[in-house]
This record gives sequence, C-alpha cells and structure tokens, in this order.
Amino acid sequence: MATTDGFETFDLAVDLVIAPDLSRWEWKDEDEHAHARRLGIISDTEHQSVDAARAHILAMLEERTGPFAEGVTKLAARRGRAVAPQSYRFCTSTR
Repeated sequence: MATTDGFETFDLAVDLVIAPDLSRWEWKDEDEHAHARRLGIISDTEHQSVDAARAHILAMLEERTGPFAEGVTKLAARRGRAVAPQSYRFCTSTR
C-alpha cells in the first residue's frame, strides 16, 4: 500500500523459487509461515489467501501463462535476471 513515507508491505513469509528453465520449483520459508500462524501474526483469512495464491501461481507455471509465458521468460533471460544458486533444492512438478 502506498503511504506518504513510501510503501507499506506485509510479508506472509512464504516464497517460491523457480528454476530458470521452469522445470523445478521450491517453496521457501514454509516453517516461518507456520510459525507466524501459530503466533497469530497471519490470520486464517490471510492463510486461505496464501493457499489460493499458491494454487494460482502453480497453475500459471504448469500452463506457462502469465509471467511464465514463453515470450515473457525469454525476455527475462535476455535481460539477465537473477538465477537461484545451485544449492537450492528444487521440486519437480508431478502434475
């Protein structure tokens, strides 16, 4: 949200790391998300929104739509976007 001081954000503690070729992905910081839920920092409503967003982003990844559409990913590769370190563990989609 924009404020007079800049932008106010609320990190829901879970991130998605996707291999540059889109073949593998990994959820990061799920333990932090669960801990924030236990502490009441993330409400049930916010958690449901996160789950819905997870399903939506994985559907776009699987279908290669949105930011994962072929033209978009090729453009990002040409612009030299950051690449995940080799040390990241990735999941291979089984869908």
